[in-house]
Amino acid sequence: MEARKNEKNEARAKGGNKGSQADRPEVISQVERIPNVSGLPKAVKRRVYALKRLQVQSAHIEAKFYEEVHELERKYSGLYQPIFDKRHAVVSGAVEPTDEECEWHSEGEEDELADDLKKKIALEEKKEHTTPADDPKGIPDFWLTIFKHVDMLGDLLQEHDEPVLKHLQDITVKFSEPGQPMSFTLEFHFEPNSYFSNTVLTKMYKMKSEPDSSDPFSFEGPEIVDCEGCKIDWVKGKDVTVKTIKKKQKHKGRGTVRTITKEVPQDSFFNFFNPVKATPDGMDEDLDFTLTADFEIGHFFRERIIPRAVLYFTGEALEDDESFEEEDVEEGEEEDLDEEGEEDDGDFDPTKEPQPAECKQQ
Repeated sequence: MEARKNEKNEARAKGGNKGSQADRPEVISQVERIPNVSGLPKAVKRRVYALKRLQVQSAHIEAKFYEEVHELERKYSGLYQPIFDKRHAVVSGAVEPTDEECEWHSEGEEDELADDLKKKIALEEKKEHTTPADDPKGIPDFWLTIFKHVDMLGDLLQEHDEPVLKHLQDITVKFSEPGQPMSFTLEFHFEPNSYFSNTVLTKMYKMKSEPDSSDPFSFEGPEIVDCEGCKIDWVKGKDVTVKTIKKKQKHKGRGTVRTITKEVPQDSFFNFFNPVKATPDGMDEDLDFTLTADFEIGHFFRERIIPRAVLYFTGEALEDDESFEEEDVEEGEEEDLDEEGEEDDGDFDPTKEPQPAECKQQ
């Protein structure tokens, strides 16, 4: 995936900042370890080229593999859908789950909530009946809470977006049909509201699963190459992607001053549905960063948030994500540890070994 490639490249760039070769003379530079193909005997060089042609063939087979994986995703999305439909019904309050469906036992939760449950039970015993305010419909602010919990989405979320996202009832993903170009579409389902007339907002991500003819060895699987949003039919005066400002204008001839109002863009999550586009002339660094971040968010919705929504609502998935990030080991890091010696080795004597100029936690 394009976003993942950029992350890997960035990680590799950061991983290179571990002191100069002068600081670590015992480490043989990577350049010295890599054979110079141009210096090989002609017969050997020919065989290397033959292997590279085989590698290209392998990349094309890998591309077909990912195409079939996409078809499996499409097939299994149909099997998941009844579960997601039931989730939507519970969240929206359309269906009340049975006592059996609500049974859930967790030792950790029981220990933490034991005292609170006792207090709640005591309060319930004093109540003769339950008022509507005490028994809200479904799970209020389910998706808005997820947005607030996930840093990647929280960076997009603005205070003026929150009243709109309170009406978000479901997020689903649809995969392209067989024979169609590879893509997936995120669908954001809203209940009727006073902000826009749309019931569904969509964002489609177009993908490519084939080696680049100019650089076939860079192929690492499907990557997003473009995305398309949708038009939001905002109610007049309710568009949260713009703000109204007042501006004074002075007439050059008469010197009179008038006040005009003008709409200017403002930050909003709903700009997500109006993505920037790559220009025919290529992309500058800022545009490339913006598109990469957009693609990363699209993948995160598809691969993490939609399948595991309740765990992001409770925060459990966040703990899993943080643990994974802390334990993640960059490529080449284990090799560096083997060469340098582990830091907590009892036989290590700092007075006898050269130290790196900088020790930076990745």
